Amino acid sequence: MGRPELLVPAGSLEVLKTAVTFGADAVYIGGEAFGLRAKAKNFDRGDMAEGIRFAHAHGVKVHVTANILAHNGDLEGAAEYFKELKELQPDALIIADPGMFLMAREICPEIDIHVSTQANNTNYETFRFWHRQGAKRVVSARELSLGEIREIRRHVPAELEIESFVHGAMCISYSGRCLLSSYFTGRDANHGACTHPCRWKYAVVEETRPGEYLPVYENERGTFIFNSKDLCMIEHIPEMVEAGIDSFKIEGRMKAALYVATVARTYRRAIDDYLTSEEKYQSNMDWYRAEIGKCTYRQFTTGFYFGKPDENTQIYESSTYRNESVYLGTVGAVDERGRAKIEQRNKFCVGDFIEIMKPDGTDVKTKVLSLTTEEGESVESAPHPKQVLYVEMTGQAAAGDILRMDA
Repeated sequence: MGRPELLVPAGSLEVLKTAVTFGADAVYIGGEAFGLRAKAKNFDRGDMAEGIRFAHAHGVKVHVTANILAHNGDLEGAAEYFKELKELQPDALIIADPGMFLMAREICPEIDIHVSTQANNTNYETFRFWHRQGAKRVVSARELSLGEIREIRRHVPAELEIESFVHGAMCISYSGRCLLSSYFTGRDANHGACTHPCRWKYAVVEETRPGEYLPVYENERGTFIFNSKDLCMIEHIPEMVEAGIDSFKIEGRMKAALYVATVARTYRRAIDDYLTSEEKYQSNMDWYRAEIGKCTYRQFTTGFYFGKPDENTQIYESSTYRNESVYLGTVGAVDERGRAKIEQRNKFCVGDFIEIMKPDGTDVKTKVLSLTTEEGESVESAPHPKQVLYVEMTGQAAAGDILRMDA
């Protein structure tokens, strides 16, 4: 039984460093084009180069997304992009489109290619096909059960890696290949510009009565026809390992550092505990559940892993996320007086009780004693986003720690 890779998303250089610090074995990122998260901050060439250097210095791999379904007009730019990536040398490219796959193989053959879930990889012959084309890894479709993944593992070469999602938002269309956003807003989900219309409220209109909206009631608030819960497999690490999955993938390149730190740290500990002993893993289950509930989420489901989803995997009351913790900032450094230097992200005040979240799994409850600006001015609160502050606390922070408080 091998040790599965923990693959964590990063939408910016700051979040990449957080993912590395909080336990990722690999991170996946997107450039400024050709990935499926156009609204993420993403990485320009300089940030990508720095991110790859930082990750490699800590023994962490970097995978770069280029998983759009390309049109003719994309191909020339994609070729130039692959030439840039050849110079930057990430560990792998994540690709869905066969034309993009061939182009990457020609331009940068030394970089591994992972076939994206967008390629609808639902059976072992598809996995074998991609292996024959030179793929190092195939990402399973979200629609597969664990039984199907086990069968795929039995039928494909041992050197072909299988990657599967363990946590995060579930696209409602087949492995994420959605037309709704393009039709409703002109923003193509398959080019990374999804507006998430699957989360909107809908009503039914009968064609002979235009303008007469007939709500589809589940309760007084209406219904969210396509509104899936988030995937969470923290309670099923043994089944995922035993299915032969090589890489556990967390969804969320749009997420902030607190989400990434919380999910990465929790899955890191769960995986390591299970590989130590199943007894240790089971004994810490309450901690995993409590921690995973502190990040932004939309109720949880196990998706397709244990059978076809039903109405219980949908959310009918609200399309909003739950958020039990507030991200205050990441500690960039600690000065000679022991104060934590942060770029503040949400308001907090002198006298507040907050928490120092450490990569090793410990959390330090602490009180804010003082806040000082870069100019040396003492302030009572931090109301301005991205203001640089020195935070004096009763607890001791270290560079890379995250400060959070209850919502």
